[in-house]
Amino acid sequence: MSSSKIVLTGVKPTGQPHIGNYLGAIRPALAMAKEPNTRSFFFIADYHSLINTHDAKVLNEMVYEVAATWLACGLDVKSTVFYRQSDVPEVFELNWILSCFSAKGLMNRAHAYKAKLAENQEAGKEDLDFGVSMGLFSYPILMAADILMFGTHKVPVGEDQIQHVEIARDIAQKLNRTYNSEVLVVPESVLQKESKLVPGLDGRKMSKSYGNTIPLFSDEKVLRKLVMKIKTDSSGPDEPKDPDKSLVFDLFKEFARPEQIAELRQSYLSGISWGNAKEALFQAINSRLKGPRERYNELMAHPEEIDRLLRIGGDEAREIASQRLKDVRKIIGLEH
Repeated sequence: MSSSKIVLTGVKPTGQPHIGNYLGAIRPALAMAKEPNTRSFFFIADYHSLINTHDAKVLNEMVYEVAATWLACGLDVKSTVFYRQSDVPEVFELNWILSCFSAKGLMNRAHAYKAKLAENQEAGKEDLDFGVSMGLFSYPILMAADILMFGTHKVPVGEDQIQHVEIARDIAQKLNRTYNSEVLVVPESVLQKESKLVPGLDGRKMSKSYGNTIPLFSDEKVLRKLVMKIKTDSSGPDEPKDPDKSLVFDLFKEFARPEQIAELRQSYLSGISWGNAKEALFQAINSRLKGPRERYNELMAHPEEIDRLLRIGGDEAREIASQRLKDVRKIIGLEH
């Protein structure tokens, strides 16, 4: 495994995922994990969620939801180290070490912190740091620890996450230069090809904040109802339609087989009602997600199985993390 490429993916628990999450993050990350000569690490970033979520019951439930989602979508625990962030305490010791090599100015430039300052300024608050916890301010360092702990080579990210990998690179290079060593692998970001905008019901980016999402594991009745709400134009049922300007067709392409896509494209060009187009989309989504939905519901009904799988991955992750932390401690003069 020494010559394998290490790929690491972390997901913050934020409630039940939607189709946009599936297309933009879950599916491409699972595909990357299956590439040859790749060793995959996948973790649930539960301590990152503590920045915003202070309800213990809600946080616990969200951890199970995200774990069940990835397992249901095909995460293979035999080939992937699957663990809770909070089950690897070595990460948090490394977090402190890295913080001692992280410039405050670097944290000042972090997107989440700058966004909060801008929000406070727009609201006319005298204290621009109002509502900023140290968790929010310094979380890029914890993210760097997540990445650097396992000698990660590649981190699949969306465009808005590239900065986090750049910060991890800066910190790793600073520590390595300080001790004239290569104890920390300098990671690279891999921009997700599918990180394009996934349209929601109203045509804007699919987002919980817009209220335009299609939950990934909606039951069939709810799924059909939501699909039928997708925004369309006022063209008549027999009028030709441009498939390349249709939200319905955009989503259909993500779930259908090539021959189905070609068939529906022809139907658009010759004339199809929006009701029939949406029905075709519903059938494609439902066909693809029926099995994962059943698996998800089964896992959520038996959280002890999720716990069992996470414990196995957590033990493996700790074994790897313990050795790397020992190497770092030795370099900085703390290993006796």
